[in-house]
Amino acid sequence: MIWGIRPLLRGSTYAGMFFAYCGALASIPLLPFAMLSTLVWPSAPYGMKAVLTLLVWAALIGTVGLARTTRRALIAFARRLLGVPLPDPAASGGDRWRTPLWLLLHVTLGWAGALTSGVLLLMGVTLPFGGEAELSLFGWSLRADGGWQSWTLGLCFLLLAAVGCVVVTGALRRLAPRLLGPSSAERLALAAERERALAERNRLAHELHDSIGHTLTATTIQAAVASEVLAADPAAARAALRSIEESSRAALEDLDYVLGVLRDQRAGTAPTRTLADLPELIDRLRHAGATVEPELSGDWAQVQGTLSRAAYRILQEGLTNALRHGAGGPIELRVAATPDSLELGVVNRTGPPTSAGPGTFPTSGHGMPGLAERVRLLHGEIEAGPRGTRHWRLAVRLPVPASAAV
Repeated sequence: MIWGIRPLLRGSTYAGMFFAYCGALASIPLLPFAMLSTLVWPSAPYGMKAVLTLLVWAALIGTVGLARTTRRALIAFARRLLGVPLPDPAASGGDRWRTPLWLLLHVTLGWAGALTSGVLLLMGVTLPFGGEAELSLFGWSLRADGGWQSWTLGLCFLLLAAVGCVVVTGALRRLAPRLLGPSSAERLALAAERERALAERNRLAHELHDSIGHTLTATTIQAAVASEVLAADPAAARAALRSIEESSRAALEDLDYVLGVLRDQRAGTAPTRTLADLPELIDRLRHAGATVEPELSGDWAQVQGTLSRAAYRILQEGLTNALRHGAGGPIELRVAATPDSLELGVVNRTGPPTSAGPGTFPTSGHGMPGLAERVRLLHGEIEAGPRGTRHWRLAVRLPVPASAAV
């Protein structure tokens, strides 16, 4: 019993009914304009005039529903009074016919609920104080002789009025997501937008991993070098500290940009690292105590755009892994550019052979999978694995489209 009357005890039920009443009241100013249509056919029967007025009234209500501001207002009121989670309408306003249909149903249910509940409420309030009464409807009659019968009948009418509120509100809540919610085309557009946002965040995650991971690795080694040579070679220690400062500043720029985008703020210009910054990257590695032997060939400085940025991040990840996991010795760096392809390579010494295989090299974490994903998106080829017993080799080949070598 309590479960059955629970909707009658909720304030949201009567807020929804108020929403329905608002739809009925908002349609009243259009009624005089609809009644003007009867002037076209003055000799028509009264019934035909009433039907014509209703049809013109419905047409005027539907026309109001075509305005985008009407849809926005209806969505805002439905969220507030019906408690339905509706997203903001798309700028395209696809399926605009659904708003007039909703408005017509809104007005119809509003008038039906207002008239029915109004009559029932009036009867429920006045019947207990009116003495004897007899009600007839469609050949069915009910007689109350006063006293407890009138009070009982009045309470029944009041209960029916409340039930009418529940029914009208429930109907509006069921219809709102279908007619005020996003259409199929809008849902596809929202899904595509979420996919683009996710792809952008994944790209930023790769950028952040590459930049911060490299910086932390390099600064850790540089700090150790500075600590060891501080007394014996102050100049080398100062050079290592300067390199730490430069690396940290570049990493902070990347971090500020990524955090600004993730917070949906208006970020500044994205810090872009390209192959033109490769000499600076090599210098930071050398300040960290690494021996880098670069082999640069071809007109690779002319490679620009996405390909150049991706190539820099691939080399940064490969050199960082060599610095972090390598066993000392020179790091061989190769960049070869041809009109059709860009070849990147990093070779470094590894630790002694173990039971896991010759010259094992850690591949866990996000670095190598992210690097492989970069190469895949650029339709390139990647090889990563031991070379011989004491070396690890990373080789990447990226196709150069005509637009990249501009």
